[in-house]
Amino acid sequence: MGAAKRRVERRDPFLDNAKYLAVLLVAVGHAWEPLREGSRAVTALYMLVYAFHMPVFAVISGYFSRGFEAEPRMLGRLLTGVVVPYVVFEVAYTLFTRWTSHDPGRPISLLDPLYLTWFLAALFVWRLTAPVWRLVRWPLPLALGVAMLATLSPSIGSDLGLQRVLQFLPYFVLGLQLKPGHFLLARRREARTLALPVLGCALVVAYWAVSRMDYGWFFHSESAQELSAPAWYGPLMTLATFGCSVVLVAVFLACVPGRRTWFTVLGAGTLSGFLLHGFVAQAAKYFGWYEHAWIRQPVGEIAVTLIAVAVMSALCAPGSSESSAV
Repeated sequence: MGAAKRRVERRDPFLDNAKYLAVLLVAVGHAWEPLREGSRAVTALYMLVYAFHMPVFAVISGYFSRGFEAEPRMLGRLLTGVVVPYVVFEVAYTLFTRWTSHDPGRPISLLDPLYLTWFLAALFVWRLTAPVWRLVRWPLPLALGVAMLATLSPSIGSDLGLQRVLQFLPYFVLGLQLKPGHFLLARRREARTLALPVLGCALVVAYWAVSRMDYGWFFHSESAQELSAPAWYGPLMTLATFGCSVVLVAVFLACVPGRRTWFTVLGAGTLSGFLLHGFVAQAAKYFGWYEHAWIRQPVGEIAVTLIAVAVMSALCAPGSSESSAV
């Protein structure tokens, strides 16, 4: 009991708050996905959220991986905290997809991450490489170079979600470079003062960009060729989206409360909430919950958002998960 209490006390409430609020945005983004058609406002919000919610997780994952070493104890924790959940949820999602898509012959493949399990595959690869990035003189430019090259390589394929692994890599490496003082900078009064105006400008830009930009670039899951863009566009968009996302990550962190709040405890269960909410999102489409006309009205869009927040909060509650790999 005493050891468990000390582990809880060592948790940083700011980071737990950040993880909880970020995973809420994941749930809300998935809830908004079927509402994009015919609504420029929802699409703009969707684009804005996707510009930074997974970069936040990658940055925080990198920060928590600063001390990772390839030694038995840490490798064991990586296996039990990441690999085992990956196998369990990959099988579970495949079986669930067989039911919802009426495709009983869909094979179970541990090399082709299904739906949300790509993040576990990415986390496994990133964390294994963490010691290497600490040896490199210029880790972030090198990681950006890797991500830029990935956009030129449609032949990478879907094994272990490697395209996403490589394109989100710079955010993880950025997290590896961060120190506690960097988070304190984001929480300064000046940063908080600037956060809302910058966020407002970003929303205006997103609204403008809805009809002018393929927001698939923020998914980081495809090469330039697969996004029907010339090859030189890939490296350019890698740098552009990285700059945009890092600014929005900083804005997001500036808005996160640093003190312990009622939802701080939920930050420890974000991984389970992240993985479990996918079944709810898929079921909502399967059972036709979005087919009601009122759902596509403002009151329906607000209701969907609140339901997504409530469901994710319940899934992150203590008891749903004892620990988080992130």
